[in-house]
Amino acid sequence: MAAELALLPSPLLGPAVWMPVAEELRRTGWPVVACGGDGAAPRTWEDVLRSFLADLPAGRDLVLVPHSNAGLYVPALTGRRQVVASVFVDAGLPPTEGSTPLAPPDFYDFLATLADEDGVLPPWTQWWEGPDVDELFPNGAARDRVEQEQRRLPLAYFRDSLPVPAGWDHNPSAYIAFGDTYAQDREQAEGRGWPVRTLTGGHLHTLVEPSDVAAVITELVESLGVDPPRL
Repeated sequence: MAAELALLPSPLLGPAVWMPVAEELRRTGWPVVACGGDGAAPRTWEDVLRSFLADLPAGRDLVLVPHSNAGLYVPALTGRRQVVASVFVDAGLPPTEGSTPLAPPDFYDFLATLADEDGVLPPWTQWWEGPDVDELFPNGAARDRVEQEQRRLPLAYFRDSLPVPAGWDHNPSAYIAFGDTYAQDREQAEGRGWPVRTLTGGHLHTLVEPSDVAAVITELVESLGVDPPRL
């Protein structure tokens, strides 16, 4: 089965977090769809879903490769596009059906302390202390590219829940974790019998070791029975 790889960034960020990996994948023959490039700040999960759908071509076989919070959108996208497989990359893992909160209660309480008087959150790189964020980037240029694309979301976005249609996980899926930040989601993926790999690194390991990340994505996609289209 042949398909294109669709790289989905967090709604808080933009395609720059995927750019080095996209270049590596294209170099090895994979066609890549880079999502999240319109630059508009979403207000609701419906806004995010519309943005992803605008970037994803209809009528073509796709492997969704979400990072971070984008993982929660895989079920909704699977029902609206020709998705043949998914590889979650240090991403939130939705339940098999029902709904999923856009932030766990404890994390929402933390975010509530950051919102301004209009209920808008600061850019993502300002959520934590400087040294913790500095370590996520390989250099200042990479950080500048990511920060230029950051979107300030309203706190209300994270108070909502995203519907999860049943049957989305009938497609083959796999999981890549960067360290233990998403350890719970990694364990859930293992419990579902998915192929799982762990790379030692921070949440933006896509910027630090793009060739390693691209190689593991390729390994897992091929293990799910998907190959790049023949030209």
